[in-house]
Amino acid sequence: MDRFEFYAPTKVYFGKKQETKVGEILEKSCYKKVLVHYGGNSAKKSGLLDIVCNSLKEHNVDYVTLGGVVSNPVLSKVREGISICKEENIDFILAVGGGSVLDSAKAIGYGVMNEGDVWDYYLGKKEPKACLPVGVVLTIAATGSEMSNSSVITNEEGGYKRALNHELGICKFAILNPELTYTLPNYQTESGCTDILMHTMERYFNKVKTLELNDQFAESLMRVVIMNAKILKDHPNDYDARAEVMWAASLSHNDITGSRTYGDWACHQLEHELGGMFQVAHGAGLAAIWASWARYVYQEKPERFARYARNVWDIREADDIKAALAGIDATEKFFKEIDMPINLHELLNRDITDKEIKELSYKCSFEENRTIGKFKVLTIEDMEKIYMMAK
Repeated sequence: MDRFEFYAPTKVYFGKKQETKVGEILEKSCYKKVLVHYGGNSAKKSGLLDIVCNSLKEHNVDYVTLGGVVSNPVLSKVREGISICKEENIDFILAVGGGSVLDSAKAIGYGVMNEGDVWDYYLGKKEPKACLPVGVVLTIAATGSEMSNSSVITNEEGGYKRALNHELGICKFAILNPELTYTLPNYQTESGCTDILMHTMERYFNKVKTLELNDQFAESLMRVVIMNAKILKDHPNDYDARAEVMWAASLSHNDITGSRTYGDWACHQLEHELGGMFQVAHGAGLAAIWASWARYVYQEKPERFARYARNVWDIREADDIKAALAGIDATEKFFKEIDMPINLHELLNRDITDKEIKELSYKCSFEENRTIGKFKVLTIEDMEKIYMMAK
């Protein structure tokens, strides 16, 4: 087993009505003025925004609000938030929403506390030295950002989507009430379930000697998410299924199922360009690209894919190659079952052009300045082939 680091300091408040505690939590921590950051109208229509703001008032915590975060959070909104925080002397950012809102909140936190343009930190030109503290009232189980160090932002100028992963961006607390996910459209729920699976699979498909404990954590988590994703398709208000998925989302990305450092992450890099160019839901983009990536790389270590097939999908096939391919087929069938796209045509509702594929590959390779992936190192030519397979 290679060396790794594990750091998961987020305090979690899980269960019904936990969102009513947010004012008390912030008051006890002596925060004075909060930016309440949220997405569209759903937080208002559901009454959640009022619940949060009333809780802050009851505990004498001053606040300002900033809404308008979109599904692939954009740099312009981040810059707007940075200006507000500086003008209002904000000392805490509270994200009320899903992973996109939380990504935006973390980016604002970086921008407030570090010199220069925040985009330089997402490009890797600079390393952040601090981040304004962030917490979240979560409304979708998907990204796991509530317990991870991740933040992903899209620069509208050119459609570039870039990530910043740093322990400074880990949330101080996360409020997880599964009831807050009831109003999600089915597509968003299942896209979230796909994202949870992919955070686990990115770590699982590796070429290092892993700990059996981590592998069994990962396999169990994947089986639980698959089972409950099917339940939620027909029973969206099943609290127990929502709870299982919500907690799985957090655990899938806080490194308990395996260290980020030895994971592959090629599918996430390939999807980031899809999200940046076409503004698609992240989980859906992952579903559209995964099987093509898997069929392209599985022969690097077919026994790993075979283990996945046997332990997650209960495929009884002795031959590793046949088992590996059967596991990929089973995953693709599952994505179809929960109404996720399995290729780029289904994702975009149109044919993607060869020119667009070349642009995606060029951007994903950072203009031919990097490779991606660890299970199989992918060049720009490999990236283009995978996109083409996924047409």
